[in-house]
Amino acid sequence: MRKTLLLLAISLLAVQTVFAQEKVKRNQYGVAVKSDRLDVEAQDGILVFESPTSAYKLWFDTRIQADGAVFFGQDKDYDNIGNGVSIRRARFAIKGQINESWYGEFDMDLADGLIELKDAIVRYTGVPNLDLQVGNFKENFSLNRNTTSRYLQFMERPMVTSALAPSRHLGINAKYAKDWFWGSLGAFAQDVAGAEEIGYVQDNNKDYGRNTGYSITGKVVFRPLYKMHDASLHIGFAGSYRRALTSVDPKEYGAYRASARNSTSINRKKYLDTDLLPGYDHNFLWTVELAGHYQGLRYEAAYIGDNVHFKKTAADPTTKNFGGWYAQAGYLLFGGSQNYDANGGKYTKVTRGRKWGDIELCARYEYCDLNYKNVYGGSAEAYTLGLNWQVNNNVKIVLNYQFNNNDRYANGKNKLFVGHDAGGNPTKDYSKVVEGKNKAGVDYHMIGLRFEIDF
Repeated sequence: MRKTLLLLAISLLAVQTVFAQEKVKRNQYGVAVKSDRLDVEAQDGILVFESPTSAYKLWFDTRIQADGAVFFGQDKDYDNIGNGVSIRRARFAIKGQINESWYGEFDMDLADGLIELKDAIVRYTGVPNLDLQVGNFKENFSLNRNTTSRYLQFMERPMVTSALAPSRHLGINAKYAKDWFWGSLGAFAQDVAGAEEIGYVQDNNKDYGRNTGYSITGKVVFRPLYKMHDASLHIGFAGSYRRALTSVDPKEYGAYRASARNSTSINRKKYLDTDLLPGYDHNFLWTVELAGHYQGLRYEAAYIGDNVHFKKTAADPTTKNFGGWYAQAGYLLFGGSQNYDANGGKYTKVTRGRKWGDIELCARYEYCDLNYKNVYGGSAEAYTLGLNWQVNNNVKIVLNYQFNNNDRYANGKNKLFVGHDAGGNPTKDYSKVVEGKNKAGVDYHMIGLRFEIDF
């Protein structure tokens, strides 16, 4: 009897051991792993997987922007501007907070059938108020550049932002944000947006042994109204020291170039373009920005300057100074409120005032100047009016009217007509233009429409 009970006990113990072993979960490589139950929610239309017992959180960030634009009013003798439609952005991102200290993000754009890397981030958040991150991401320089395209007040960023403000590059960055102060400092190398840029980097390395180049970018923001929940004041200063990067065609390495379209992606003509300026050594970008909001009102203004230095052996070694500015504002007409992202140092999603949504009325003036001494890259100004219908948390419809006024030097590297010569013929040569200062150059109007969904 005792032997039977002993054998039964041993059998039960063996069964328990087997069951216990079966509960151990292993990954695809056969390594035992800890498991965590996840809750699945749609948070404002965004699919989120979140653990109720730990800090783990995973979510998808998908965005589609479908644009259309028509252009009119340009001189009949100048280059025609084609009306068109496009998928401006088709973004897919996976974002994850792994635990209290580590965050990861992968973001790509599939617009127009081309794959382009956007953000690829590894971030440490284990120190209060401090973020340390490495990867491919936007340099903390321009408020408008760093505001996600979801929450821009207009279809496109200002010309000066597109021409001069740095965007995404490989780098490492530290950011501190608490109460009235926000600060950032980072070191960056080349951009890795797509196959073309990677090919240029590899060719410059393989064929010429060139270093990738670098930039050092720092920014401080003061926020005296940080205690107010319905208002903000953002006073920012940033600077960036930059050397030549190898993410350009090897034949163009060591030259400086700045260019911009007239705040529209469908008109592909780059009226503003310095062309390649050889003998480039380094440049220093700087900006001063002021922004704020009160309830439904939001305003933003900035000046961006670029001091470009050349080697003493260059054909023209004198320093070139380019720059420009913009001022814009928007107001929610039906009781909604604007919102400021204190950790990111930028503006974020609005709070709608009605169940059916809210409408934001916006206006902007902007100016960009790429002319300096014997460099004639062109200058331009633009006036824009916008209506943004915030339908719900995920859908926005944007309507923009814009008038663009380019000067006689904005000829897209001598490729575009900008006036008439003494014989009345259209000319691309600004030195032959007979029209007065206020009449020369390509002037035109645009009406643009965007449908956007975020999910």
